[in-house]
Amino acid sequence: MEWFDLFKAVILGFVEGMTEFAPVSSTGHLIIVDDMWLKSQEFLGKYPANTFKIVIQLGSILAVVVVFWKRLFSLIGLYKIEGQQASSSFNLLHVIIGMMPAVVLGFAFKDLIDDYLFGVETVIYALVAGAILMIVADKFGPKKPTVNSLDDISYFQALKIGFVQCLSLWPGFSRSGATISGGVLFGLNHRVAADFTFIMAVPIMFGASLVSVMKNWETLSMDYLSFYIVGFVSAFVFALISIRFFLKLISRIKLMPFAIYRLVLAAILAIIVFL
Repeated sequence: MEWFDLFKAVILGFVEGMTEFAPVSSTGHLIIVDDMWLKSQEFLGKYPANTFKIVIQLGSILAVVVVFWKRLFSLIGLYKIEGQQASSSFNLLHVIIGMMPAVVLGFAFKDLIDDYLFGVETVIYALVAGAILMIVADKFGPKKPTVNSLDDISYFQALKIGFVQCLSLWPGFSRSGATISGGVLFGLNHRVAADFTFIMAVPIMFGASLVSVMKNWETLSMDYLSFYIVGFVSAFVFALISIRFFLKLISRIKLMPFAIYRLVLAAILAIIVFL
């Protein structure tokens, strides 16, 4: 591959890593940057290019594992968190319950999403819709959250958040934006909602990446292996930076600044695309 193609992989990895866990939609930003500038479909093909956008999420997943390794290992019995009470603590069932609605709908509508929702126009609408949900969460969520620790999340709350997460199947809506907003509306404080979002991201994003790779295996070429590797490493490094920064920020600024950013971005894109 030419050096400029690898530079494109770095840029896409940067976009993925910096936006995956902020409630602004990494997939939406990847579609915007790629479709309007880098145009990876021209040398990869449509479905391999879409697969790349999903596969580099594995780099972001690895960053989550690095940051949350204690909690993640505790879910599978490989680590004991000091002071954790087995009868009331956050466990693997919370994660399974939270991810199942999106997993079921994702499998059912995977082809429709790939064929019709991976475009700049649909991302614009999703940016606006997601911003509205985030504003509603900040304005109408409980003034005093009842859940201030992961260990206080109930199974029913996890399920309700899981249903809200289904909105993120629409590229541009934002998985973290949907789940954090849902968490806030259902009584979680912003930091706990973010923690739950990140932890739940590991199995659901890994599963989505695996399914996409298996489905499009025949369309992938070893000639572009370096493109995938560079994108993966870039996404990991920038996601690690983004996660640590976001977790320090979310409790102070909440969701409103991200909602405003989404609306401004949608307005700019609408001017470019529709006028």
